[in-house]
Amino acid sequence: MNPIYKWRVPHFAAALCLLLTAGCVVGPNFKKPAAPAVSSYTAGPLRSTAGVANIAGGSAQRFVQGLNIPGEWWTLFHSRPLNGLIESSLTHNPDVKAAQAALQVAREDVLAQRGAFFPSVTGGFAASRQLQSEQLAPVPNYPIVPYEYQYNLFTPEVSVSYVPDVFGLNRRTIESLEAQENEVRFQLIATYVTLSANVAVAAIQEASLRARIKATRRLIAIDSGMVHILRYRFAKGYASRLDLAAQESQLAQVAATLPPLLKRLARQRDLLAVLAGRFPGRAPVEKFELSSLRLPEELPVSLPSQLVEQRPDVRQAEANLHAASAQIGVAIANRLPNIMLTADVGSMALAFDQVFAAGTGFWGLGAALATPIFEGGTLLHKERAAKAAYVQAAEQYRSTVLAAFQNVADTLNALEQDASALKAASNAAAAARVTLNLAREQTQDGYTCELALLYAEQAYNRASINLIKAQANRFADTAALFEALGGGWWHSADLIKDKHEK
Repeated sequence: MNPIYKWRVPHFAAALCLLLTAGCVVGPNFKKPAAPAVSSYTAGPLRSTAGVANIAGGSAQRFVQGLNIPGEWWTLFHSRPLNGLIESSLTHNPDVKAAQAALQVAREDVLAQRGAFFPSVTGGFAASRQLQSEQLAPVPNYPIVPYEYQYNLFTPEVSVSYVPDVFGLNRRTIESLEAQENEVRFQLIATYVTLSANVAVAAIQEASLRARIKATRRLIAIDSGMVHILRYRFAKGYASRLDLAAQESQLAQVAATLPPLLKRLARQRDLLAVLAGRFPGRAPVEKFELSSLRLPEELPVSLPSQLVEQRPDVRQAEANLHAASAQIGVAIANRLPNIMLTADVGSMALAFDQVFAAGTGFWGLGAALATPIFEGGTLLHKERAAKAAYVQAAEQYRSTVLAAFQNVADTLNALEQDASALKAASNAAAAARVTLNLAREQTQDGYTCELALLYAEQAYNRASINLIKAQANRFADTAALFEALGGGWWHSADLIKDKHEK
């Protein structure tokens, strides 16, 4: 079979393509912001926190500069129920799945834009039947009789178009989309880190509430016993109405604290269920106790220069700044000339079986240049807006960095004060325990009445509630420190790369 055509791109056109594809890239090249020139998070030096022996959460904690943060930092609490719940939450939480889907969208947007680097090729086939006017020369190039002024026309055709990226419009667009993809990726990482910390803190709060509810119920029982004794004494004339009223008021106040605690516990159970991707009616079976948790004794403190690399919110703000920088190049390139190269090749025949016959082929080459002349200032103001957006993104990045350092500093200070508060609460509970033991001995020996014993038990339970709060604060703020330092996400390959890059 003879080919329907023989043609090639002229040498000058090939040289023109090479020249155009080697164009420049307008706009600023992004430079990563420098790490803050600070050497510490707090005004004073970090010291090891005080410890309290034989109490949950009482271990002394030591801050270690540059200590590695494990990706699964929650395992340092040595609680299997907590480990299982966090792992389940990271797998089934809808916010994590939504963030993963958003990353997939951003990735596909980048791949779609990269297609602009390649020529666009389209194929077509047209078939028509036409009637030629008898007043005009017949279009088909062969003798025809009158009834043959009607004829068929078959036209297969391939068209190629290509827009050279002369001034880097497509390159800057892809750069912006890749930066937006990184922004979405770090949003996913932030969701991952925040979720794990929220589950840990929610479990700690549940354990604290359970312990406080038990202590409050004991306190209500003690106050009820005291009211019963004082009523008996008042009836016998051994106690005043003022003493009885004061104790009844005390009982009412303590009883009023129980419903809010029960409500908070129910909410914590609902929260744990939702964080794990379940409905509130299907709360996790795990029941947490403070005594089942172990406090990490060595706490990492990342170097300030490393924090900007570890915090996902800072990296997200950096990616947003990068995208804004690339958009300046996009705005500038849109004000410059645009070139399009086209090529067409095909054949045209009066009969379908002649489509591939010799002499029916055609081809064409073309080049077009278009440049903005007057747009009413639209393109100029878009460029100015892109530059202003970059300034905005730069200030947002700085604000995010400052907030990150404040978060770490607040957590470090909280841990130091938590240790002092726990020690003070432990001393108060120990003193109340001594008083309670003495009151029991004197009651047994007949040196004091039962009412004095109840007073001692009342004081001890109040001190126990304060101790429970101090224990929970120390566990929760320890979890908050791991979150503030970035949560160790860089150890997880699933978070560093998406499935297209593995």
